Amino acid sequence: MSEIFDLSDFDKYKEDNCREVKKAEGGLPIALWEYSSFANSNGGVIILGVGERKDGTWYTTGLKNTDKLKRNFWNTIHDTRKVSINLLSDKNVKSYEINGDTILVIYVPRAKRDQKPVYINNDLFGGSYRRDWEGDYHCSRAEIKAMIRDSAEETEDMKIVEQFDISVIDTESFKAYRNNHKSYRPEHVFNNLPDKEYLERIGAAGYGEDGKLHPTTAGLLMFGEEYHIVREFPEYFLDYREMLDPTIRWTDRLQSSSGDWTGNIFDFFFRVNNKITRDIKKPFKLEGITRVDDTPVHKAVREALVNCLVNTDYFLPCGVVVKKEEYKLIFENPGSIRTGKKQMLRGGISDPRNKTLMKMFNMIGIGERAGSGIPDIYQVWENEGWSAPVVEESYNPDRTRLSLEFVKKQAKKTSEENKRRKQAKKTSEENKRRKTEDNCKMIREYLRQNGLSKTNDIAEAIGLSAARTRVLLKEMTDVEYEGTNTNRKYRLSDDTI
Repeated sequence: MSEIFDLSDFDKYKEDNCREVKKAEGGLPIALWEYSSFANSNGGVIILGVGERKDGTWYTTGLKNTDKLKRNFWNTIHDTRKVSINLLSDKNVKSYEINGDTILVIYVPRAKRDQKPVYINNDLFGGSYRRDWEGDYHCSRAEIKAMIRDSAEETEDMKIVEQFDISVIDTESFKAYRNNHKSYRPEHVFNNLPDKEYLERIGAAGYGEDGKLHPTTAGLLMFGEEYHIVREFPEYFLDYREMLDPTIRWTDRLQSSSGDWTGNIFDFFFRVNNKITRDIKKPFKLEGITRVDDTPVHKAVREALVNCLVNTDYFLPCGVVVKKEEYKLIFENPGSIRTGKKQMLRGGISDPRNKTLMKMFNMIGIGERAGSGIPDIYQVWENEGWSAPVVEESYNPDRTRLSLEFVKKQAKKTSEENKRRKQAKKTSEENKRRKTEDNCKMIREYLRQNGLSKTNDIAEAIGLSAARTRVLLKEMTDVEYEGTNTNRKYRLSDDTI
């Protein structure tokens, strides 16, 4: 909690996406949407007894009766008619003395996925808020429904889709999957099962209330064809963009809606994985007499791709987008980070949005179930000396983005330093030019008022050295002179006057 608010840094703070201040001069503020917005986002602090200046900096106003304020706060936060769930304990509410004033700091944690959405005034769709860099905003129905989907223990991809029978499973995709599984685990007991039973065992199909076998949503996404998938997931869209030539919008593109391939997740994964890894160097390495081409970087990129696909909320708009640039890979998927960004970077907890899809990839040796996928990617990039990966989470609509740069830290640092030097040089040149223009203006004004004048007189009047003034006078096209070098005088040309 100290990383969000540290008393010693009070004078440095301004309101942002995790800090909110209120004067609370009339007692406990009625508005509780900040509590909802912080809980549904990444947590934050609400600080009572503090005002905000026009420049955004803070000043203390103090609280008159802190104990009464605390009592009112706890009464409110425990009232389910006011707040859907209380996430706080005594450790989350602290009072401090600063500048002779008492302030109250309320630390609001990020709610767990099974606690969201946190809403106020007993109104799910009217009282759910989130916070971004522009402040609190009212959640859309799509965001609220996404939080509700994420709160369930049974993930969305486990559901049986009774509008289809298993004939919607693409034969070639399914056959390729079985071959991959058999190659990876030749001794696995599932390998001898007939297709229908195999589909049921891996979670791709299940028996409905009619007693017949139907695909699950995971089976439909993994092995179905796009025109069937969009009937269950209208926003479903997978998009790969290769942008290696700046003069061309994209040098290669693969879309699930193109109609010339299945458009399912299984085929998208293998097609895109081949495209994004083909330029990664493969050092010569043998295991026995077999060459090994799978490096830690290949594994990390593969992990990033599967992580993107299994954590997508396929009901949300904008779809999965994978971009390949000359020195960068970008993976974007609809859906927020279920464990929170901080926990995801720390690792140790596996909570995929689509558990059955994750299981299916695991069965063919792809994906990490121990919750160490993203930390492993960071470690590989660290070992290579490349710039650290960047994870970004945004809302409205929910979206997660992972950027991987194949650029050495030093090279990036040097590039940034060169950029700064160029900018400094440009700024210096602009300042020099502006100063020269200002000095020339003063010379013109002096000559306009005094007529024919010596260099020394001009220089003294405008505060420049005689030598610098002489240089400027020679460069000014609207100035003419009379006399020899030792007795030269200047005036504005007749055209200027």
